[in-house]
Amino acid sequence: MPVIKGKAVIISAPSGAGKSTISNYLLKKSNKLEFSISATTRKPRGMEENGVEYYFLSIPDFKRKIKNGEFIEWEEVYKGQYYGTLKSEMDRIWANGRHVLFDVDVKGGISLKKIFGNKSISIFIMPPSPEELEKRLIKRASDDPEKIKMRLKKASKEMKLANQFDNILINNILEKAEEEVFNIVSSFLSQEN
Repeated sequence: MPVIKGKAVIISAPSGAGKSTISNYLLKKSNKLEFSISATTRKPRGMEENGVEYYFLSIPDFKRKIKNGEFIEWEEVYKGQYYGTLKSEMDRIWANGRHVLFDVDVKGGISLKKIFGNKSISIFIMPPSPEELEKRLIKRASDDPEKIKMRLKKASKEMKLANQFDNILINNILEKAEEEVFNIVSSFLSQEN
């Protein structure tokens, strides 16, 4: 169990629902938050850089860090693709006097909420419909049709877990969703606890 020195904002959603876009909006609007860079064994997409969007690790390196207890939480999200939150990331952010912003998959979000309890707020970003989610994944053009099918199957399971989050927000109109999340987070960060 990590020593908690600040608050945590947990944003989770099925792939393609808009969690990264909304997380980036929060970071631009609030100087109280800093992004927790997750570790993953997947390959970088597009212009992603190591240490910026993710820490890209080999599977043996990731497993060594698991064995050494370096993760707060980790998950094999897809077969052979691990994602996790390094304890060192939180320490880095709290040392800067900021609160941690997690942009994580749904299971990771549930795990982090259990760890941080009332020192955190968890927000589930819900797509307007499965059909709209499929359109967004196709438009994103980062996955082949088989991978999109796999993501949609996973998303239907993840949406059933939404009730385990403090807030559920439907991302139908992005600008409206961004403002709603910002208001929820601002209210939480201003509370004494």
